[in-house]
Formats: sequence, structure tokens, C-alpha cells
Amino acid sequence: MQRRSFLKTSAIISAATVANSNSILSKNQPTPVDLPIIKPKRLKKGDTVGLIVPGGYISEDGLEESIENLEKLGLKAYYTDNILARSGYLGGSDKQRSDDVNHMFKNDKVDGIMCARGGYGCDRILPMLDYDMIKANPKVLVGYSDITALHNAIFTKTGLVTFHGPVGTSTFNEFTINNFINVIMEPKDRYVLKHSDDYKKGGDYEVYAIREGKAKGRLAGGNLRIVVTLPGTPYDVDFKDKILYLEEVDEKPYRVDRMLTELLLAGKLQEVSGIALGVFRKCDQKVGSQKGERTFSLKEVLFDRLYDLGVPVIYGLSFGHIENKYTLPFGINAELDVMNQTITLEEPAVL
Repeated sequence: MQRRSFLKTSAIISAATVANSNSILSKNQPTPVDLPIIKPKRLKKGDTVGLIVPGGYISEDGLEESIENLEKLGLKAYYTDNILARSGYLGGSDKQRSDDVNHMFKNDKVDGIMCARGGYGCDRILPMLDYDMIKANPKVLVGYSDITALHNAIFTKTGLVTFHGPVGTSTFNEFTINNFINVIMEPKDRYVLKHSDDYKKGGDYEVYAIREGKAKGRLAGGNLRIVVTLPGTPYDVDFKDKILYLEEVDEKPYRVDRMLTELLLAGKLQEVSGIALGVFRKCDQKVGSQKGERTFSLKEVLFDRLYDLGVPVIYGLSFGHIENKYTLPFGINAELDVMNQTITLEEPAVL
């Protein structure tokens, strides 16, 4: 089917989805409500940052890399004996991992927290976190991918601003370091996030408008697979008037379609003021890439699922499973400008 015909036909389906979304899945789910925003203290050179592995495990090499990357920022690493624990594909037992999260927030000698890696398992420990204690001891928490579960849960339960940014084992290049410093260590009253030069590579890194326009709202979101699991749980975030940011890796177009459709059926996407998509690396699939298989491209899926929302949407900004990363503060007021391909933070994210 040609793309134009596909989009025209699927627009009818999309409209029906939007019209009926409030009657599906949303009847019995709790209605999330934003709490007053709490900003953590900024990090400064010489501060101590606690390393945690709330999801998948890391190796000794991964720990050493995390320590070295913190040193590039002028920060000192602290960690407990749980840091190299393993339990199957997890970084230790649920108790070990949740204890480390709680410990880092409670410990007065720890100034901020960075996840050494993502990996499955963060959602398993959400009921085991001491949210009252976290609220009473607000600190910078940084990570991405599966760390999305922590960002959403902590924001919903406490109002604390956390940060979708590099993990300890990320590539700390000039772009990533500068964005981290300008958001978390030397914040500006107004800071414009511009994408890296990766767009010149084309392919997954292409930057394109799905729907033009500008949007204002608080930033929320993260990894698509994790965001999809939260509606109907106590850790879901209210998307109303938010700028939703989403990233993904290594998912075929039909799986991206499925996840976006689930958010449509839950009535979540219809509430946002705009959508910023990062780089969905290794998520595209060319027609005929496998013998006898028919597919849509990632771009076709994104246009089909998101264009009819009627809000500004852009693909290809610098966040996700890529080397050049933004640091995005969850819960901070921002403006999305599709034409200029920017996200502007309209207030400092830290005190």
C-alpha cells in the first residue's frame, strides 16, 4: 500500500481510537495528580555521587568506567557492597537494589545519585521505595532507559524533579558533558537544548517534523516500553498539558505501533501539549528486508499514530540509546519548537 493511501486510511482508524479512548482501560485506573514541584540542589565539583544499579547488573569494568566518567565531571563516586551483586539478569535481589536507592537518598554524605546502567528490573522495586523519605531528602537522580520507571514513580509520589540523562557507563563526550553541566551543575534561567550533528548520519538519526508548531508544558516521559507499563498503576504520571518525550531502541515498527496504540487506548496521548521523540535506534525495518514479510517504516508508524493528535511532534532529538545525549529534567517547564528543532528549559531544574 502506498504511504499516502496508508495514512489516509489509518487516519480514520486513529480518529476512532481517539473518540473511544476514554472508554477503554481508563475506567478503573487511578487518576494521577501532580504534586508541588520539588527541585534538588545542584551538583558542584567535589560533590559525592552515589552509584546504583536498580535494574540490570554491571561488571567490574562497568563500575570502573562509571567512576571515571564521574571524575570527568569533577565528581566523586560512592557505592555500597551491592554495586556488583547479581541475581540472574538483575543487579542483585529486589531488596538489595531498593535498599541502595533508599540508602543513597537517606545518606547525608551523598549529594546526588547516578544509575550505573539501565536494564530491566526497576519496576520490580517501585513498591519497596520509601517515597516519604525521598521527598524529605531531595537529590539529583540521573539515568535513562529503564530508569524511566524510577523517574515516573518518584515524580508521581513526591513531585521531585529527576533527570533523564546519561548513566555511568554512557559515553561522556563533549556534547553529553556540556548538557549535563548546563542543566545540573551550572543551570541557566533559560537553556536551549539543540540537537547534535548526528542528524548528518541520516537513517535513525534523521530529524523531521511530524506536526509543526510550538508547545509549552512540563517535561515528562522516558523510554516508551516503560511508559506503556505504567497506566493503571500508582506510579503513572498525569500527561495533561505535558511535553511528552519518548525514546526507544531495537524494536520493530509493529512493536512501536503497538506501544503507541496502547497509550492511545488508555487516553494518555490525547492529553499532551506536544511530543518530542528521541532517536529510535535500530527500530526501523525496510520493506522486504525479510523474504515475504510486509511492514511499515518507523516513520510511517509515527505519522500514523501521532499526527492526528493535532499537537506539535518532532522526531530525532538528541536523547535515547545514543552517544550524544541531552540531560532532560522530568517535571520542569519547557517549550518545544518543532520548526527550530529545539527544547527550551524555561526555568532552572536545580536550586
